[in-house]
Amino acid sequence: MNDDNDSLNKKKSIKVSYKNETINPFLNNLTQSTNQNILPNHITKSNLHDPDLIQHGIDSNDKLPNSNSNLNIRNFHQVDKNTLNYVLKSGFAGGVAGVCAKSLIAPLDRIKILFQTGNPHFLQYRGSMNGLLRAFHHISVVDGFRGFYQGHSATLIRIFPYAGIKFITYEQLRNFFIPSQQYETHFRRLVSGSLAGLSSVFLTYPLDLVRVKMAYITHRKDAHIIPLIKNIYNSSDCANSKKGIHNFYRGFMPTMYGMIPYAGVAFFVHDAMHDIFKSPLLRDIAVYEQKENGQALLNTWAELVSGGLAGMLSQTAAYPFEIIRRRLQVTKMSKLSCLSMAKLIYKEQGIKSFYVGLSIGYIKVMPMVACSFYIYEQMKWLLHI
Repeated sequence: MNDDNDSLNKKKSIKVSYKNETINPFLNNLTQSTNQNILPNHITKSNLHDPDLIQHGIDSNDKLPNSNSNLNIRNFHQVDKNTLNYVLKSGFAGGVAGVCAKSLIAPLDRIKILFQTGNPHFLQYRGSMNGLLRAFHHISVVDGFRGFYQGHSATLIRIFPYAGIKFITYEQLRNFFIPSQQYETHFRRLVSGSLAGLSSVFLTYPLDLVRVKMAYITHRKDAHIIPLIKNIYNSSDCANSKKGIHNFYRGFMPTMYGMIPYAGVAFFVHDAMHDIFKSPLLRDIAVYEQKENGQALLNTWAELVSGGLAGMLSQTAAYPFEIIRRRLQVTKMSKLSCLSMAKLIYKEQGIKSFYVGLSIGYIKVMPMVACSFYIYEQMKWLLHI
């Protein structure tokens, strides 16, 4: 009898043990502590230092974000930036961002060009905020509302490929120069941004020249893009110049010089501000709650602050080169070098001549860069890249 009882107890014990083995894993998953440092399958010790993972909430100490953080990385998938899909989507996002940003500030852009190039009808308005308002009034009286967007068609034709190439190149160069966190340095960020700017401006500069010449024409009825392109090619508006494609690259070198600090500083400051806003100190108030793919996105105010500050500092760094470039683009002395033009500009009002219209530049560039980065990040968010 005792043997039968022992046998029965053993069978019950086996059944209980079997049930525990089947149920316990499920119960363990439900009761698992959220503070344990258990990494999702897509995150390993080898890729914890990846910049994309870091910017989405993974810190450099092999830990997940704090449990009180509103970031959610459960379904995060790391984006492969080397695929054609990513390149096309990032280029499209950059192009849309550029078009939106340029359309936002087109009226200010035209007035700034008129000031920079020394248009005789607008010389009396330069140098003050009151002059800016009077310039707005002048254009509205002479050409109406459409006068503020004179040359904007050429701007849009140029800006979509320009912005698209710039953002594509930056993403690829950043991925090349900074493959992981240990390579993250200020210099590498600056180099990535500068090379991205140089690549985009080299391919789209002729369109920029056409845009500036269109904006320089005082009366809208005289601004026709096809005859203007023919004039540039045939050099009929230049003295002692031969016709050819090289006429579309007048003022190109100061553009290249200016793009190095402009694009480099813009991307550097933008990324640096992202680091600050995504730090543990500000992450809870500055980072937008993540979607299913776990992608981190700054709140609107934080993204606009990052872009606005990037625009202000980049404009300050590159503005003298922009003045030289604009003057070379509209001068009839085609053989004038960058240095010679710089000397002529300096003779006007000294060092102040290199910063004519800078206040307008701030009013223009800060919202433009802020809008550009904001739309780009939103487009990446919508396109899941």
